[in-house]
Amino acid sequence: MTKTKADISLLLISIIWGSSFALVKNVLDYIPSFAYISLRFIIASAVLVIMFRKRLGSMNRKTFLYGFILSLMLFGGVALQIVGLYYTTASNSAFITGLSVVMVPVISVYALKKKPGLNSIIGVIMAFAGLFFLSGGLSFTFNIGDFLTLLCAICFALQMIFLDKFTGEQDPMLLSILQISFIAVFSTGIWVGFEFKPFTINMALIVALIITAVFGSALAYSIQAVAQKYTTPTHAALILTAEPVFGAIFALIIPDAQGNVEILTIKKVVGCALILLGMLISEVNVGKSTLKSGTKSGEYIAISEADARE
Repeated sequence: MTKTKADISLLLISIIWGSSFALVKNVLDYIPSFAYISLRFIIASAVLVIMFRKRLGSMNRKTFLYGFILSLMLFGGVALQIVGLYYTTASNSAFITGLSVVMVPVISVYALKKKPGLNSIIGVIMAFAGLFFLSGGLSFTFNIGDFLTLLCAICFALQMIFLDKFTGEQDPMLLSILQISFIAVFSTGIWVGFEFKPFTINMALIVALIITAVFGSALAYSIQAVAQKYTTPTHAALILTAEPVFGAIFALIIPDAQGNVEILTIKKVVGCALILLGMLISEVNVGKSTLKSGTKSGEYIAISEADARE
């Protein structure tokens, strides 16, 4: 896989995840949140195990450990976001979760010794501003829900950092299988132990589970694991900020349970434009980028012309 294919793959993930917002919102009235997460990841793990069962034999203790660590970060992000939504607004949740795009380059400098290029830094700033407008602004009454959502953003940022590090040593597909399977176990435990309630099975729930489990989980997280071998965590995080852009687009098309669709506003247009502009800016000089000698196989580190002359 080339870096261009990796970028396209990550953009595809953004489209898939963006489309899932409206679908999930429509079914959470019928099913408890952790029951939904449980079923989603059980189906996803089953799909991956069936498809890649021949690779399971090459799993070792380190693969198992790395998959467990990734699952803790990813599940922490998902669970904290859900719990945080009980105490904060949807706009605050969307904006604070998006802070992970700013955290990734900062953590990368210290944890991975990867310094993002100037174009990536500008792109991150543009995307950050776009998230602010797209979320409708931020309510400045910081509460426990906002704090939990901030922890959620940290978890998502760490998952991308650890994924970048671990895929250099282990099979990305095995890591995907393990992290998704562990999340299925964690969410099922919480559902059965703390949130067990009967739920209604209908066509809307079945469709949402199929799309989010097969495409939004099994396919998307596997693509992310493979694609991140060919790009930096900062660049991957920046591309994935397109998720709320596509979420806003699909919300204009897919009606909610009452048959209503969202209304396009100037703030949303500005927010989407800034995020997309940030992504385009991050691609500047890609054709002139190269690889630093001594990096791991498949690891991409962009070096601007200014850096190369130093």
